[in-house]
Amino acid sequence: MIHPAPTEASLPPSPRKPHQDDATRLRDLSPQQRKTGLAAWLGWFFDGLDMHLFTMVAPAFVALLLTTPGFVVDPTSAIVKEKSSWIQAAFLIGWALGGAFFGRLGDLIGRSRALSLTILTYALFTGLSFIATEWWHLLIFRFLAALGIGGEWAVGSSLLSETWPRRWRPWIAAVLQTAVNLGILLAYVAVWLLASVSPRYVFLVGVAPAFIVFWIRKNVPEPAEWHAARAGAALQPSVFDLFRGQVRRVTLLTIVVCASSLTAWWAFMFWTPQLILGLPDVAGWTDPEQKRRVTASALVIPVVVSIGGNFFAAWLARKLGFKKAICVMCLGFGGSIFAAFVVPRPWDQMLYFYIPLVGFFSGLFGLFTMFLPPLFPTLLRTTGAGFSYNIGRVVSAAGVVVFGALANSQGGAKMGDLRTPLLYSAFLFIPAMIAALFLPEPRESVVPILID
Repeated sequence: MIHPAPTEASLPPSPRKPHQDDATRLRDLSPQQRKTGLAAWLGWFFDGLDMHLFTMVAPAFVALLLTTPGFVVDPTSAIVKEKSSWIQAAFLIGWALGGAFFGRLGDLIGRSRALSLTILTYALFTGLSFIATEWWHLLIFRFLAALGIGGEWAVGSSLLSETWPRRWRPWIAAVLQTAVNLGILLAYVAVWLLASVSPRYVFLVGVAPAFIVFWIRKNVPEPAEWHAARAGAALQPSVFDLFRGQVRRVTLLTIVVCASSLTAWWAFMFWTPQLILGLPDVAGWTDPEQKRRVTASALVIPVVVSIGGNFFAAWLARKLGFKKAICVMCLGFGGSIFAAFVVPRPWDQMLYFYIPLVGFFSGLFGLFTMFLPPLFPTLLRTTGAGFSYNIGRVVSAAGVVVFGALANSQGGAKMGDLRTPLLYSAFLFIPAMIAALFLPEPRESVVPILID
């Protein structure tokens, strides 16, 4: 028998909906909305912290794990690049699987419960990275931590899309993405404060998010919209319903947008620091100076600048709609990466112009937080958003490994130069732009699905 799955249009009205949609000021928000907003923001803030702790200490920590008595491994060596790329690839695959798993859990057991589980997962396994004694230990711990980090994205964004005013979505997206940016900056501060000790100690900082779970479970209820959808559903939609009917088109287009853009971004964030370390004008620096400048130029500056990019993207979405705003940001993103790597550049040009430019257009990812969840019916919302967004991590993982292989190749200057594959990554924004144009705007995007 065929039953229509519940959609926003078919749901019975929630008693909170009129207040939710009519609120024009922060003081108009209900206590529940304030709590859900704080819970999602904190989840994203610590998400950014645990996400980038490894990125900032990767060369030093992997070299430490590979060092044996009588054999010290250089952080800039080829084997460190190779193992680092495999660890980062495992992290990205875990992120993808976590987005699908916890996204599904968010639809089955509720947004608040699933949010708590994602935070506990990434906090626990980030902290356990401290005890790694082999490089593959770290690979396992980063993979498991990524399950929670990937899941938190879909659950947190869906929680807010169902409880906060719809007209606020562009600005909510910017504020949420800024929480990630601030979490990344906290990771940098932690690395800087712990610079005099073993890099393994920075992972203990990642345990901190576990303590907010107790507050979330006590104070953040499940959204009324989710309860209403559950009560009105004849059957719970399955994962396979993402690939049926009109939802299939949305799922496939979203995967193209996310996989293309995320592959380029993670290639830039992971390999640009190592590219800068290999520049001729950096080779003569002392080791501490290298670490400070590389971290500042390739990691911290784009994150700081991207905060402005988040709000610029939100402004575009208010003026043009989400689809056109995504296209404009993709055009700027790809163009800035192309300009950065089309010719060899000294480190100061990269530091003061090109890296900030790329960072600004990374505000693109803030749009995804409020654009993707409403594309899917309520009982497939975290499943669809989590799967479609995070499956792009699998492609990103492959890209990181391929770039690592190219960097270590002896097949000529171009094959051994990270600048060349990073340049090619700029073209990934073309399919992202095309796919985005064929997606609906959120207000038009809730479509019925069929369940056999």
